[in-house]
Amino acid sequence: MRPNASLGRVLDDLGATLLELVHGDPDQTVALGGVVIHDPLDEPALPQHALVLGVGVGDAASTARLLRTLGQQEAAGLVVRSPVPTGDDLATAAAESGVALLGLTRGASWAQLAALLRALLAEGDVGDAEPQTLGGVPAGDLFAVANAIAALLDAPVTIEDRSSRVLAYSGRQDEADPSRIETILGRQVPARYARQLTDRGVFGDLYRSDQPVFVEPSGDDFLVPRVAVAVRAGDEFLGSIWAAVRQPLNLDRMQAFRDAARVVALHMLRIRAGADVHRRLRADLLSTALEGGPPARDALTRLGLADRPVAVLGLALLGSEGSASADATLATERQRLADALAMHVGAVHPRSATALVGDIVYGLVPINRGRADVEHSAVRIATDFLDRVGDRIPAVAGIGPVAQDVAGLAAARAEADRALRVLRTGNGAGRRVARLADVHVEALLLDLADVVSARGDQPSGPVANLLVYDARHHTNLVDTLRAWLDAFGDAVAAAAAMYVHPNTFRYRLRRVAEVGPIDLRDPDARFAAMLELRLSSRRTD
Repeated sequence: MRPNASLGRVLDDLGATLLELVHGDPDQTVALGGVVIHDPLDEPALPQHALVLGVGVGDAASTARLLRTLGQQEAAGLVVRSPVPTGDDLATAAAESGVALLGLTRGASWAQLAALLRALLAEGDVGDAEPQTLGGVPAGDLFAVANAIAALLDAPVTIEDRSSRVLAYSGRQDEADPSRIETILGRQVPARYARQLTDRGVFGDLYRSDQPVFVEPSGDDFLVPRVAVAVRAGDEFLGSIWAAVRQPLNLDRMQAFRDAARVVALHMLRIRAGADVHRRLRADLLSTALEGGPPARDALTRLGLADRPVAVLGLALLGSEGSASADATLATERQRLADALAMHVGAVHPRSATALVGDIVYGLVPINRGRADVEHSAVRIATDFLDRVGDRIPAVAGIGPVAQDVAGLAAARAEADRALRVLRTGNGAGRRVARLADVHVEALLLDLADVVSARGDQPSGPVANLLVYDARHHTNLVDTLRAWLDAFGDAVAAAAAMYVHPNTFRYRLRRVAEVGPIDLRDPDARFAAMLELRLSSRRTD
């Protein structure tokens, strides 16, 4: 067994070629937690005992400042370009911080060093020396499967899922037609071709039969015939294989095509099983961590976030609250949102954890200790993500406060949930990202509406009388009162909002006072009416 990837191990393996130790203990045995590239414009979250690559850090003063900052974050070492600056302040900073200072030899590439270090840290992570195979192809490698099928059929092949998204394709696609090229480039069968195939009953034939289906070309860039076969696991339709052929397949190739579909099914199940197990494990760990209590610390440890401040992000699709999770389209969109968030925050903060829990995508993002703008950092991460996905995924994000320890994690999740609920109900004044502090009043109104609904309370007093009167006489006294309250008692502005003459509005307002009855000069009566109207609208929502 080789020793862990410690700083001493790095110097033993790379020191003579790439690195020299300038300050620090060469016999450090603590395992390195990761390799991070220093960015002076956007301070990254460091894993514990990180080795930091100080790209562009040159003079002694900036190096000393960075050493002291890294010492507060428990980094193991800092690498700068040789020749490393000298001086008493630099030596003192290295000694006080406990961070080793190393120099990268001139001419060596930072990319080369990062690759070597990450390979060194990854040793021991690989399981079996021999990869598993299915049908003689590495398990899960659908591109290799597609090329194998293409060789058997002597035709370019695509493997597609149930929604006609391209999962893999073979070589020789240039031998097909423009429609196939468009499909490959977009990784999805274009909608107009999918409609043609649906109208011609091709998909229906695929769903009903295990036999290959021959499809004649129809012009419009669909110039080469196709033969397709369904990929099934028992009764479940997983997808299909499509080959662009010049003529129908002979009997031997038809049998080979059917056999290939069974092999592809095994690979697709293997990919899905592996992804599902990983997702379920992370979802269970993240859910356990967010619930707090004794198991939360172990869950955070397994997620690699123990003893680190973390920000809680909660994201959800707009208009999906209360929708059945069994809706296949909605479930797919939620998983797409979870996968996209995982990719985004993983690129910014490698130690982050994301998972879909119920209908909400949660993210735990590590935050450096001592940062003054920790919550704003979490807001910026969520805002950047939603700006990137744009309107393709209509989502909103609630941000919880930074949890300094396990005890604060459940409370942070609760605040993120409350802020997210306000945004999902459309009461966030057009916001897509919010902290609870940003929408606190709306959150309190929703909480109060829940209490009222649970107790079965109905509108009472003047507002109830106005509602009954409007229903019987087809008037709009409730809208008149609401407009007047929203305009702070300005009858002219309220009349303009309701598109009526001010004298007409004043007449209606007198009827409000009579029918209610309500004393509009009484501040308590005005507040009670405003609260009743707000709660009534939320009960309606």
